[in-house]
Amino acid sequence: LFRAACCNLGESFTANPSVDVSYSDAATGARQIKLLGLSGTYVQMLTENIPNLRGAGIPYSLGYVPGPWMQSIQVSKGAASVKNGYESITGQIDIEYLKPQGTDGIRGNAYLDSNLKQEANLDGSIHLNDRLSGSLLLHGENRQRDHDGNGDGFMDMPRQKQYNVMNRWAYVSSGLISQLAIRLLGDQRSSGMSSHAANHDIRRYGVDVNTHRYEAQWKNALMLQGRPGTSIALMLHGSWHDAHYTFGDTRYNVTQKNGYAQLMYETDLDEHHNLAVGSSLNHDYYDELASGAAFAAPYPAAGSHSESTIGAYAQYTYKLGEQLTVMPGLRYDHSTLYGGFVTPRLHVKYMPVSLLTLRASVGKGYRSPHALAENTPLLASGRTCIVANDLKQETAWNMGLSAALNLPIGSKTLEVNAEYYYTRFGNQLVINFDGARGDHTLFFDNLHGRSYSHTLQVDATYPLVEGLTATAAWRYNDARTTYDGQLRQRPLTSLYKGLLTLSYKTPTALWQFDVTGQLNGKGKLYDNSDYPAYGQLQAQVTREFRHFSVYLGGENLTNYRIARPIVGAENPWQPSFDATQIWGPTEGAMVYIGIRIKFETL
Repeated sequence: LFRAACCNLGESFTANPSVDVSYSDAATGARQIKLLGLSGTYVQMLTENIPNLRGAGIPYSLGYVPGPWMQSIQVSKGAASVKNGYESITGQIDIEYLKPQGTDGIRGNAYLDSNLKQEANLDGSIHLNDRLSGSLLLHGENRQRDHDGNGDGFMDMPRQKQYNVMNRWAYVSSGLISQLAIRLLGDQRSSGMSSHAANHDIRRYGVDVNTHRYEAQWKNALMLQGRPGTSIALMLHGSWHDAHYTFGDTRYNVTQKNGYAQLMYETDLDEHHNLAVGSSLNHDYYDELASGAAFAAPYPAAGSHSESTIGAYAQYTYKLGEQLTVMPGLRYDHSTLYGGFVTPRLHVKYMPVSLLTLRASVGKGYRSPHALAENTPLLASGRTCIVANDLKQETAWNMGLSAALNLPIGSKTLEVNAEYYYTRFGNQLVINFDGARGDHTLFFDNLHGRSYSHTLQVDATYPLVEGLTATAAWRYNDARTTYDGQLRQRPLTSLYKGLLTLSYKTPTALWQFDVTGQLNGKGKLYDNSDYPAYGQLQAQVTREFRHFSVYLGGENLTNYRIARPIVGAENPWQPSFDATQIWGPTEGAMVYIGIRIKFETL
């Protein structure tokens, strides 16, 4: 989290070989992640092990989590634990925020880049006594520059304002842990034709996204005295997400209210056996309003609708020291929309020798599709939206194998990882662009045919010399879906990715240098034509002082960008207009400078 600017969650994955982050459109600056060659909608997002940032929160969720707020990020690929629900298909990303029970003090961060984006973060924590702690986290960002670097008349990135506030409290004793968090967020984005557009005869095409989000989270754990490893936990979460979108003459408003509760009991039966059982309740309420040129007929889901899902699970873990771990899990859930369904999952870890660790996983996942709420940036085009009336629950199996080898070479250790994952959909929300049903359409339908993804990755890490560590990775994706009866490569999904990172810290630890190079492979556009492979480079240097550090860096230093990111920019009111086929950078080289301060009580 300190090897790059990491202004938000999306920018935290730039040096990660497994998670891809890219812009989903050239109008709103929405970022999306891809894991195992599939969209980020199939990754279950968690905040401290509670499902979060779902549904209407997905399109811009990577920008809702400030980087300086994060203590750590855990990425789990493939089928995940049944404890957190049934929604994980390609994996989970769990975000741990800074804890109030950590070190007392004040920490801050200020950032400025060459695009005149300003950002400031401040957090402080205090121990009121030996059990009760509190903290306040503040974030603000602002960018109001009307930037059109390629001269197509459209802003390359939106003007943006955001405020983000979180208040946390923690009570920690030998028998009880209770943590409460309340969060408020406001995000405004404005884009479209720039004020310097050359064609003043065309009516201005504007893009506006206004979002307000409110969250509350309360986690409680009671440790049963005299029974090691035994606890009862109650986790509660509620959120209210309200978003208003404007794309030219198209209007889409969505409000999502979510409530989640989980009760869990976990115990160590003995040194080899662990059992976790629990139940959960999730309720989603959506209120949608859609109107304008993008809708040939009223959007089918317009109005209000809700879904309640109640479930129960059991997970057993067998451990034979460090040599073998077997963890089967099973849960049953009942949805008011889709009825009852079963989620089986199995994880195995085996160490035949101390140098080698083998892992295998298999499991099923389910999702409730929300065509526009989860894919709103796709409205940045002249297409007409058509949504099937009978969208079904998404289902998929995921299977994975991995091997980790720690090989001593001299006095150092070479870490090598190899993994393979296969995802196969039973049903899927298929988004068909300009398909056989007619030109310039955006058709949301159930899967009719096959859809799958193969992912193979190899990475290695080695300390070349004292203080210098290198990581190299290569990944291959084969993701295909049936469109109009033809099994085709999924659009805007690169076939391969190469990554090389170098990190050097001086013996005195006062200077740190980080460089990351990426090779992003070729892929397909909506019309099945190819886009090329391209490389990117980013670097950062950090100087540490007693109570602060200064960092200077740059992104996309190769200055590579798509020559024509927006199709039909000369007249956005035509059906051929399209700002959604973004397969590479839309902005050239960017440099930034920042400072981190820290005054903590030792």
